[in-house]
Amino acid sequence: MPMKTNIEEIILHVARVMIDELKLEDITPEGFDPDIDLVDEIGIDSMDLATVALVLRDHYAIRIEEDDYPKLTNVRLIAEYIEQKLSEKSVAAAN
Repeated sequence: MPMKTNIEEIILHVARVMIDELKLEDITPEGFDPDIDLVDEIGIDSMDLATVALVLRDHYAIRIEEDDYPKLTNVRLIAEYIEQKLSEKSVAAAN
């Protein structure tokens, strides 16, 4: 699967992973509100987030620090985190 680097594409991919891994029903990636609070409004817990983080880590080949999990409270923040990690990885590869 090709790497997604556009923030909107990353948001859709994160939403798709979230829906698939957590078996969320009646939600499409396009209909997933990227700003919805994952803990308070979806009810995911730290194990759910760890599962999603592992899938995203493997797909994007980036490390999602466990200490950063509490900051990743919605899909948009997760996508922005991934985008930042991809940018850092790109800069490191260029040097």
